[in-house]
Amino acid sequence: MAMAPTTPTPPSPPPVADAPADDLARLPVVELPGARLHAITERQCIAVILDQLARRRGGWVVTHNLDHLHRLGADPAFDALCRTASLRVADGMPLIWASRLAGRPLPERVAGSNLISSLSAAAADHGRSIFLLGGSPGAADQAADVLRRRHPSLRIAGCLCPPMGFERDPAQIDHIRQTIASCSPDIIFVALGAPKQEQLIAQLAPHLPHAWWLGVGISFSFLAGHVRRAPLWMQKLGLEWLHRLAQEPGRLARRYLVDGLPLALALFVKALGMRWARKKT
Repeated sequence: MAMAPTTPTPPSPPPVADAPADDLARLPVVELPGARLHAITERQCIAVILDQLARRRGGWVVTHNLDHLHRLGADPAFDALCRTASLRVADGMPLIWASRLAGRPLPERVAGSNLISSLSAAAADHGRSIFLLGGSPGAADQAADVLRRRHPSLRIAGCLCPPMGFERDPAQIDHIRQTIASCSPDIIFVALGAPKQEQLIAQLAPHLPHAWWLGVGISFSFLAGHVRRAPLWMQKLGLEWLHRLAQEPGRLARRYLVDGLPLALALFVKALGMRWARKKT
């Protein structure tokens, strides 16, 4: 949301071994203003999920970005819900920059829009199945076709695009639950946007206790080609939001310009304050 701060990058935290810890509580964490995040790479995130699946332990991943931080501060219920996630990772370069300013750098961005591809590739290699839930009409099926072409051995248990307003209809929620349960997938990607996808995961996860759930926002549309993703150089520079804004200015202007930019600046100031406070103690 803002250009990268020019302060020197502090030393990285101790690396996590590629083989994940038996206990998720042992994973390193970084405290940022408004969020507590696991200090792991995308590769390590995937390793944790696969390890937990092998042990028949389910869980869910929340990928925090700047919009999430805004919601966490404004909605105590959403904050409490996200605190129950098994893994909380940073999807958004402003969070990475803030961690560096705070002197507790996160190793890298772990984006849901990347995980849907990299975790699906790992699932194919390990004989795990996936389910695609949500997205715009047709996006889940088209995203599934893309993933099948990339990974012919990938087992796609199913796709489902609930109708608008499903979250207010208990019968629709029950239909979603029964549909997914009948497929018994290992990994469920939920593309509904925050906070709807996190709220639905909280409702459904107890019914599939051995599965892993990930909220992935607009990722189905990226894979299906309905929405163009920013070039890699823009992603690395933290300018993906600008690429999205250019495509959907009417929908995203308030989120990025009115809410996002001031929040990013406040986050950087608070992060510097955290670093200064530690130096004084």
